[in-house]
This record gives sequence, structure tokens and C-alpha cells, in this order.
Amino acid sequence: MPESTIIERMQTAPVVFDGAMGTVIYSRGVFINRCFDEVCLTDPELVRSVHAEYVKAGADVIETNTFGANRIWLQGYGLAEKTVEINLAGARLAREAAGDERYIAGSVGPCLRAGQLLTEEHRQQVEDAFRECTQALADGGVDFILLETFSNIDELLLAAEIAAETKLPIMASFTIDDTGVTARGRRVEATVPLVAASPHVDALGLNCGTGPAPLYRAAEKVIPLTNKPFVFMPNAGRPQEVEGRMLYLATPEYFTEYAKKFIELGARGVGGCCGTTPTHIQDAASAVHALSGVKQHIEIKAMVPKDLSVEAIPMASKSRFGGKLARGEKVTSIEISPPRSSDLKPMLERVELCHHAGIDAINIPDGPRASARISPMVTSIAIRQQVGIEPILHYCCRDRNLIGMQSDLLGSDAAGIPNLLIITGDPPKIGDYPDVTGVFDVDAIGLTQVATNLNHGIDIGGNPIAPPSGILIGVGVNPCAVEMDREMDRYRRKLEAGAEYAITQPVFDPEALFRFLDMASKLPKTIPVVAGIWPLVSLKNAEFMKNEVPGVEVPDSVIERMKTCKTREDGIAMGCEIAREIRDTVSDAVAGFQVSAPFGKVELAIDVLS
Repeated sequence: MPESTIIERMQTAPVVFDGAMGTVIYSRGVFINRCFDEVCLTDPELVRSVHAEYVKAGADVIETNTFGANRIWLQGYGLAEKTVEINLAGARLAREAAGDERYIAGSVGPCLRAGQLLTEEHRQQVEDAFRECTQALADGGVDFILLETFSNIDELLLAAEIAAETKLPIMASFTIDDTGVTARGRRVEATVPLVAASPHVDALGLNCGTGPAPLYRAAEKVIPLTNKPFVFMPNAGRPQEVEGRMLYLATPEYFTEYAKKFIELGARGVGGCCGTTPTHIQDAASAVHALSGVKQHIEIKAMVPKDLSVEAIPMASKSRFGGKLARGEKVTSIEISPPRSSDLKPMLERVELCHHAGIDAINIPDGPRASARISPMVTSIAIRQQVGIEPILHYCCRDRNLIGMQSDLLGSDAAGIPNLLIITGDPPKIGDYPDVTGVFDVDAIGLTQVATNLNHGIDIGGNPIAPPSGILIGVGVNPCAVEMDREMDRYRRKLEAGAEYAITQPVFDPEALFRFLDMASKLPKTIPVVAGIWPLVSLKNAEFMKNEVPGVEVPDSVIERMKTCKTREDGIAMGCEIAREIRDTVSDAVAGFQVSAPFGKVELAIDVLS
């Protein structure tokens, strides 16, 4: 067994629970009308193999396949007399697959049916059922008891009281719907204090019932309500019927985005419920473990040139893009990702369309979502030389050490690519190659200071360089950040490090951008801010951005307008119309616009900027 308890572990670092058991068992051919808990006895190798897949995926906690293994539920299958045997087998199989380094959670579900009240008539029977199964799990060697998917809070509190007799830590998890309400009609923010007040509950959880986005909205409300560790295990989105089968269509990537946000919000654990698979957990585990294990960045200090006659090149003289920003003229740019193959021709043809449309610059992402593509610097050089439009080279801190990054900054300046957008970058764990190592010698703040020092003729070793570089230093900002205080603090530090302009993430709610700009105006230094805009293409696209993308606010009014679209063409036209309205609404407050080209369709981006 692990040396520390699960509660002690969560107090030092976030943990990742496994995903659905029933979903995977069903996908392996076990019919829905069978007792899934009995599979521990009838097909132990199947259960053990599912546990092993979650172990390989990187889960820190493996749940036993005993959710319904209480005497009351098993009686419906004629298996009541096998209650202890099933729970012992479930604990044994989980431990065999997980070994001694991971935690085994004894999964215990409710005894009552949905909507059934806990009456005095049934109380003793329910108590006995919980006592039997939790003691069997404890005897089987689980590390803690996980009471999960409860809809009746009275039953949950009773189960915690009984489970406490095992002397094991208790985690109590219940379900809510999309609106944050339990099955009995109680708001989640009113329910959490009741559960947290129980002396038998060591940690709390919300699981099942809804997907990542609604559960995240609930998390924002409830995490501040208790000092006990909180774990969130959403479903893989909403199930949809496909050819007679109910399928969960939220991809592992979308699930992972929320897993990161739960941890950033203060959750001490994340996992998956219905519809999630080892693939979901692998991506989430990689991202969460990367978040909790980021190295200490190298400190980069502002340096004073030894030769005080060295002056930085003025912003207006660095590039055409910088000149327009310095003069207060509106700038336009379109974001186009480098191709995955070595063939640049199709991308350059799209860039040509942008150039002929009078766009000022092309934004070139650097390994977005930790993907491997053609070098963004090579791409930028090709764009400048073969098309003539100015590129804005995104540069992230993930893939190179500090020496290599300085070389690249000087190289981009020498190659005539002065426009940079400096970003920290996504951890490689969420990308196509999760086993590679992220460097992160510095983050975006540190690299901004490196570029500023180079612009003043000083390299990272404090050595003078002549002539000084002429890098136009841009940084990213998120007006819809969940932790806005943290976002504003990082933005302030980027300004102090020498940022000269900023580009926001896509904005769907102009009011969020206005709030950010108002806060930014109170800082000691201000710089031009370019608004990011994403033209929607369909109702599905709008709902996805609203419900599944953290940090993005899509007003209900936008959703309602997209609902009126009957055809694909209608959706595209409406999305562009909305994007143009956002452009016009924020135009007086920003320095220009960066428009994303959805699915590489630069015509839509050009249309928005027309």
C-alpha cells in the first residue's frame, strides 16, 4: 500500500482517478442486462485488464469494480449471497493490476433507487448493506472508501457514517444536473456544506450526472466552501444516440482541457465517469502531472547596457506592423497554422489570398496543442520571401533551452522576422508525443525579458552584442481567464519585462474584453491590445465553444442566433455576421484584430475583416 493516505497525498499534489468501468466493460461485449459487478467473479481477467489499462494511462487511483455490489442491488440479480465474495474479488483484482504504488478506492454506490426516500422502515436494511460491502472492501485491502454517484444526500451521510467503521478515509461524492441541482432539488452550493460538515467525510466529490462544462461551473461555486479536498469526475459530455446506441462524443482533448482547469481552480483530484475511457484518462493524467511538476524557471533580470549610448530601436522602426501600432492605426492579421508535411504550397496560396485582401500580417503558431509541424520560423521566412506579407512568429518556451531560444531570437531578427508573439506553450503531455520532455527554462515572462535585453544590446550572459536586436515583442492575454487576478498579475509582469503589444484569445463576449481593458488601463504601463476573433460556423461549433472550451464566454444571445440557422451555409453566414458585430463593438477600444481561419478557411477570416 502507498506510504501516505490518499488525503495526505492530495494535500501535497493533485491526483488523477481512473475513468468509467461500465463503459469499457460494455464495449467489450458484456450486455447491459448483466450484473457488471459479478464480472469480478465470472471474467476476472476482463476486469483486471481494464484496471491495467487505466494504470498504463497514468491514473493514480484505481476504483474497484464494485459500484453496485451491495446486498440490496445484488438481490435483483439473485446474487445477494455473493456480496462479500464480489467485493473481496473486486479489491484483489484492482490491487493486482495497480500494484502497491497506486491507491485503490473501494467503490460503493447507493442502495436506494433513484427518487427513493430513506425511511425508517428501510434504514436498518440500508445500514446493514453498507456495513457488509464496506467491511468486505476494507478486508480486501482497499486504501479508502469512495462513496460515489449518490443522489440522496441523507443516504450519502448515512453511508459515510457506516463506512467510517472501517477506519479508512472516506470520500463522499454526489451527482448534480446541468443546472447544479441534486435529484431532490437542492442547489449544489447548499449541499456541499452539509456533506463537508460530516465528521466522517474526509474528502468530497462531484461525479456523473453531467459533462465537464456544467461540472466546472459548479466547481467554481463549491471549492471555496470547504477546506477538505475536492475531486471532480464528469461524464464524457452528453450522450447522443447514434444508430440506436447512446454514445459519449466528447473527445479526450476536450476532457483534458477541463481536467487542467479543475486543477487550476483548486481541485485536488480529477477523474472520469460515464463515457470516459483509458484514452481520456491518459491525456488528462499527462496534462495534470505536467501542471503539478513544472520546473522552476530560470530568473531573467533586466540588464543595463554597459555602453549607455546603446538605445533600443523604436517600435515604429521595427516593422510595418509595429509602425501601424505605434501610429495608432488599426492592424489586421489572420492566423494560419504551419502544415504537418514539408509541402508549404497550399498554405502559401492561402497566405497570398490574405495579402491581396490587404491583411497586414499572418500569425504563425508554434507547435499548437504540442503538435509537430514545419518549423514556424522556416514557415515565416517562406511567407516573407515568397509572398511579401509580414509574419508574426509565435515563439513558445517548451521545446528549446535558454541558449537555443536566444539563438532563435537573434536568428529571427537576422532573417527579417522581427514580429514575435512570445508564449509559454502547451505541455507536451497533451500533444501527439506525450513522452517527450518539455524544457521550459523560462516562461513567457522570462523570455520577454530576454528579448528586451537583446533589444538593449545585452545577451543572457550579460555580454554586450552589437548591433542590438530589433524584436517587436508581443505577448498573449486571456480576457476570460478564470483566475483573473492571476492573469492580470502575469500581464503586469509581461509589461514590466518589456512587452510592446498583446493579442487576446478569441473573444465572443465583448463585455469580458472591456472588463479586461478597464483593468489594464489602471496599470502603470499600457500597450496596444489586438482582439482575437473566431468566426463560428455552426450551432454545434457555438455550443462546443460555450460548453467545452475553458476560458471562453459565448453569450446565450449568440447561441439563440445560431439556432435559427437551417443549413451549413446559413451557419457560416451567421457566424461571420456575429464576428463582424463583435469587431465593430470593440473596434474603438482595441488596436486591431487577429482573426482565426476556422478549418483553414481564410476566406471566412477575410470576410470578417472586410
